[in-house]
Amino acid sequence: MSSNFYTLYIDPYSAIIIKICRTYTNTQEDFEDYYQEVCLQIWRSRANFKQQSEWSTWIYRISLNVCLTLFKKDKKNKTSVATLPIPTEIDEEPTYSDEALNQLNRAIKQLSEIDRAVILLYLEGKAYKEIAEILSTNTNNIGVRIQRIKKRLKKILTNER
Repeated sequence: MSSNFYTLYIDPYSAIIIKICRTYTNTQEDFEDYYQEVCLQIWRSRANFKQQSEWSTWIYRISLNVCLTLFKKDKKNKTSVATLPIPTEIDEEPTYSDEALNQLNRAIKQLSEIDRAVILLYLEGKAYKEIAEILSTNTNNIGVRIQRIKKRLKKILTNER
């Protein structure tokens, strides 16, 4: 992967990638593996980008697909392909000054993989249509899922207090 591609097409969207990778990992080592694999897959699939959506939507889609795939695998034998620059401000587990955000983060980690993706995109302010496009589903499905996820999160957060 050329550093020019990374600088132009990945680095400006690293916050998206970081957020998604953090949602599906619990350790710094796993986070770094996921982050590098997402970057590699973005580079590999760059020719498939048809410009029918925003580049950021493409980044979300690839990041989520890679993280969901890796999350489901048992990664006992990890190998490193190449070392990409990974932002250094990442903590082992993200913490926020507001305890409510910490509780929400812990609650989201208790959701299923796909529900994590849906609520993450929803909290990013993505429209139902864009969430559906990223996750390759329909808009009505997203609306129903979000309502169910909100109820589940409320229940988890109520029991945590």
